[in-house]
Amino acid sequence: MASGRERRAEADTFTARLKKQWHRARVGVRRAAVDYFRGDGSDWIALAGLLLTVPLIAAATLANSVWFSPAALVLPVVVGGLLLRPASLLGLYAAAATALIVESVQLGPYTEGPSRVTPGIVLVVAACGFFGLLLAQFRSRVGVPWRRGGTMLFDLRERIRVQSQLPDLPGGWHQEMALRPAGGQSFSGDFVVAARTNGGRTLEVVLTDVSGKGMDAGSRALLLSGAFGGLLGSLPPHAFLPAANGYLLRQDWDEGFATSIHLVLDLDSGDYELYSAGHPPGLQLSAGTGRWEEKAAEGPLLGVYDGAQFDPVKGSLRPGDVLMLFTDGLVETSDRDIVEGIDRLTGEADRYVAGGFHGAAWHLIEAVAKDVNDDRALLLICREGPTATSALR
Repeated sequence: MASGRERRAEADTFTARLKKQWHRARVGVRRAAVDYFRGDGSDWIALAGLLLTVPLIAAATLANSVWFSPAALVLPVVVGGLLLRPASLLGLYAAAATALIVESVQLGPYTEGPSRVTPGIVLVVAACGFFGLLLAQFRSRVGVPWRRGGTMLFDLRERIRVQSQLPDLPGGWHQEMALRPAGGQSFSGDFVVAARTNGGRTLEVVLTDVSGKGMDAGSRALLLSGAFGGLLGSLPPHAFLPAANGYLLRQDWDEGFATSIHLVLDLDSGDYELYSAGHPPGLQLSAGTGRWEEKAAEGPLLGVYDGAQFDPVKGSLRPGDVLMLFTDGLVETSDRDIVEGIDRLTGEADRYVAGGFHGAAWHLIEAVAKDVNDDRALLLICREGPTATSALR
């Protein structure tokens, strides 16, 4: 009993209460900071900090206007345009304007020296404030603070990358995918969704090219990749492209068409079906003849009209054979038609026949369409022969 009372007495001391208050304050500040940088909290911390910098800058200017120019007030104005909401931003602008007035009165007319508040300085501060207010209003309309905008873009890019990953294949098979957005951007209108279905015995891959390129098509590509990924494996193979076509029509986009090619591959036998929706043909390398053969299925573009039918072309991959799927950005440009582009692609691919196609996808894009201002995607499916399999072991 006595020891319990002693512990309670120690917990009620001034030092203990001070530690508790300090701990609560730290937790509160940390939570407020986390909420702020996530875009969920108030911007009062940033506003208070910027309001404190305004009189500090004004005081430094009045003390030494040569080293601390009146134009330095543009710094909190610019930072406020990035951090604050429109209502808080107006309060900061009022403080900056007041500081300019005080500096102008204390320093005297601008005609008496260069370190004065000149009309040019006023115009620069006002212009920065105007553009900062426009940015703040735009963020307010979108509902995404600047500190979350970059994170969201990074998250979207990673989602597209994860959705484009191909599943692992059993021994004797090799697959690889290379994707190159237009202009070196991080977002592309080309994407891949893939899944092992039928108990893992079937590989289904859909390569799609959304109208547009780069950032312009990236948002639509993300939406479609999620929808197509949900459809893939949930429907029979022959029903996938009709369902995708209906989904695209329901979006009612101004630029809402897409091309797509759907591969259904039996991993036990090597037999496959290839469905196409206005997409460039697939190319199959026969190990027996060493020649490339086009595999062109019939079907219209996705999102053009309802009730479209898609007829497959069938084939089989034997040991040593390679199937290559790609988007039109790889083989077609303004000064080169698709036939010439396919010839160039197969010519470059012939260099990898003897040594195998491991790592070839990226190099083929580099060799065939390095500087093309369009999204480019290339998918390779290889059924490895006994020689390749033993070499890998």
